[in-house]
Amino acid sequence: MKLRKIFDRNHRGQRRASAGFSLVEVTVGMAVVGTSAIALFSGFTSGFFTMQMARENLRATQIMLEKTETLRLYSWDQINTAGFIPTTFNAPYDPNSTNGGIVYSGRLTITPCGIPTTFSNDMRTVTVTIDWTTGSLQRSRSFTTYIARNGLQNYIY
Repeated sequence: MKLRKIFDRNHRGQRRASAGFSLVEVTVGMAVVGTSAIALFSGFTSGFFTMQMARENLRATQIMLEKTETLRLYSWDQINTAGFIPTTFNAPYDPNSTNGGIVYSGRLTITPCGIPTTFSNDMRTVTVTIDWTTGSLQRSRSFTTYIARNGLQNYIY
């Protein structure tokens, strides 16, 4: 009889260990898994959007730098000739792509320098402004610099 009691006790213990989870435990477990999955995918989405914005900002900076660097190739007379340098331009996100994508539209303005000095007639203020759209978000960047009559353009000629 002693053997039978041990057998019954083990048999009941195994039966109890193989029993499933309760409905409350399953519901709580699924809520934790669901919340974790939502947080994970939200993090991925936020990370991808942040990377895309950083790439677009970098490309806008490259375009502004390109426009200001080309001014070094012009003479002072060319810079001051109305219509010689285009005031508006468009630049693609990927210059090698033929399928379009993001298009940056820009404005370049050259105005007399507003600094009250004796050489202010020999200086100009250059402002490059770029606008583009990311999804439904309108974005804009601007860069302002100065150029002088006796600047780098004289070293090229």
